[in-house]
Amino acid sequence: MVYEQRSLKLGMVGLGRMGGGMSARLKQAGLDVVGYDLDPSESDVASIADLVAAIDPPRVVWFMVPAGEPTSSAIEEASKSMEPGDVIVDGGNSRYTESIARAASLSSRRIGFIDAGVSGGIWGPTEGYCLMVGGEKEHVDALMPIFQALAPEGGFVHAGPQGAGHFTKMVHNGIEYALMHAFGEGFELLERSELGIDVNGTLAAWRKGSVVRSWLLELLVKALDEDEGLHTIAGWAEDSGEGRWTVEEAIRLGVPLNVISSALFARFSSRQDSSSAMKVVAALRNQFGGHVVNKLEA
Repeated sequence: MVYEQRSLKLGMVGLGRMGGGMSARLKQAGLDVVGYDLDPSESDVASIADLVAAIDPPRVVWFMVPAGEPTSSAIEEASKSMEPGDVIVDGGNSRYTESIARAASLSSRRIGFIDAGVSGGIWGPTEGYCLMVGGEKEHVDALMPIFQALAPEGGFVHAGPQGAGHFTKMVHNGIEYALMHAFGEGFELLERSELGIDVNGTLAAWRKGSVVRSWLLELLVKALDEDEGLHTIAGWAEDSGEGRWTVEEAIRLGVPLNVISSALFARFSSRQDSSSAMKVVAALRNQFGGHVVNKLEA
């Protein structure tokens, strides 16, 4: 199984924010990409089966589809038309245990499987995508032209066997939760100070020479430049699953994830207009200490 970059043709299933940007970067690098999306206006072909048929073996089909059933059904549909020696890459945020099981199932049909953790967001087309892949060395080596086209220099790792790519991406996203929440707490404390602190200027200064300088800090300053005080943004944050899985793995392995778990639970708190738990806290403070309770209108 040998792929040459200039003659390599691959399929990309899912052309949303990530898959579309990745396809554009691959094409810019000279690779031939056939794309399929549920939106017909974005697709080069009418179906996943047509996408597989449009690629000469040994085929590479990369999936950027929401985790869970969408990924499972899309890979199953593609694999029906694929042959021994072909390789499937799941670049979505699937749970690593599902990837291990999927790899075993495909292996019985001699179809290779790589789980690829992908980070880069909407900046990936220009900045490149950090890639954390899991899979057999034979398959990873064969697909290096693709990985090299997508990742910036130093932004690729063959993390380990099948499942390792999605495990490392899971931990990556857990850390991301914690970092974002730390910046959020720091921002709120600066904003609440009675000293009249120039919050935006402070955060902007931290980008130069500070030990907390980072890309997330750069993006926070950018967001504040666009909306000072973030007054148009509701304090509501979803979690896409990886943070929960990270905490669950920490419990299974007995690893204390104090900061990451707190950041996850803070996201749950953000979705409550009025927390029942905090009502209990307020009521108990009133009962034992006579502390004032803020009353809500009926």
